[in-house]
Amino acid sequence: MKKKNRRQRHIPERTCVGCREVLSKKDMIRVVRTPEGVRIDSTGKLPGRGAYLHQRKSCWQHALSRGSLANALKVEFSDESNELLSAYMDQLSDP
Repeated sequence: MKKKNRRQRHIPERTCVGCREVLSKKDMIRVVRTPEGVRIDSTGKLPGRGAYLHQRKSCWQHALSRGSLANALKVEFSDESNELLSAYMDQLSDP
């Protein structure tokens, strides 16, 4: 009897723009630049340029204060976008 070689399924990885750590895509939060503005993509399927962040407040603080999130999305944040991202960040905690 021959054993079938089972290929291990590919798991996409992404880099956090806050801390530069690589993690699986499903464990990260995607932020997307859309024609309407910056949005948080909970499904991971919205069209537009995206960037990934951990679900840790410290990563979001670094990404917003250093400008690495804006740089990754190639956009300048409006006041509305800053409010949206800050409100989402305030809901997060650091483990």
